[in-house]
Amino acid sequence: MIGAMRITRSRARFLVALASGVVLLSGCGVTTGAPAALSAPPATPAPPVVSATAAPPVPGPTLPTATPREDPPAVASDPAAIAAQVAVAERAVRDPRLTGTTLAWMGHLQQRAYRAVAARPEWHDAFLAAVPTDLRAVATANLEATADLRATVVPGPDLPSAWRIVAPAPMDDLARYYREAEADFGVPWSYLAAIHLVETRMGRIRGTSVAGAQGPMQFMPGTWAAYGEGDVNSDRDAIRAAARYLKANGAPANMPNALFRYNNSQRYVRAVTAYAEVMRAEPNAYRGYYNWQVYYLTTKGDILLPVGYGS
Repeated sequence: MIGAMRITRSRARFLVALASGVVLLSGCGVTTGAPAALSAPPATPAPPVVSATAAPPVPGPTLPTATPREDPPAVASDPAAIAAQVAVAERAVRDPRLTGTTLAWMGHLQQRAYRAVAARPEWHDAFLAAVPTDLRAVATANLEATADLRATVVPGPDLPSAWRIVAPAPMDDLARYYREAEADFGVPWSYLAAIHLVETRMGRIRGTSVAGAQGPMQFMPGTWAAYGEGDVNSDRDAIRAAARYLKANGAPANMPNALFRYNNSQRYVRAVTAYAEVMRAEPNAYRGYYNWQVYYLTTKGDILLPVGYGS
């Protein structure tokens, strides 16, 4: 949240989304019934992945084509099995051939897997040891960012009454907004995407926070007056305002300082940086993060807030 000098309890609860996601897949046919808890994941293995019937022109990993049945995705019950799920999901979201509901499902599985391990710190080492070597750095970044954000949250007994959960803008539109802002202000697109992800799950969370922050990039009114143009609730306008604010505070040369001024928390800085650097190294990683959902951490565990919540 821009303009706040410290993380208050109310701010921390708005940052529930930081803890690795708080949204429901908008394009994968998820239901909008009772929220689903993640605190006790089913002890069932990951659903089988169906290979594509047509082989790609260049040998590569099999391409999942069948829409999995579990919704939300079931997470395994031990760290090694979760590592196998993460490997499938991380490779799937990076494959440009994968689209639609299966891409959305894989992104959601990716998110839920990291949340499950972050909630069980004793699994940390065993999980990372079981992740394939080529994905270990990415898995480490995602897990530690998830854990950092989770640590900023003060769980409460109730779900948020002031939030509405909506479908995000199309993935390609948001990507264009990030790139346009980078071209105009010099702030790397991946950092803008990471802030958008952490603040409101890329625009899924609607509603003014208890502290008064507004819009998809969470601006305090005074900061918006200084750096915003247009509509604080517009993804494009808010992304551009965030780029202006970051540039005014040292970006891109000093991203740590710019991010700390955005939110005065070193955990926030580390988490945003981790997600941003994953996307900078592999732009297709954005496809997974785009499909992360809105979860709210309560004293009863993680609760999934579906599109339509609060309507």
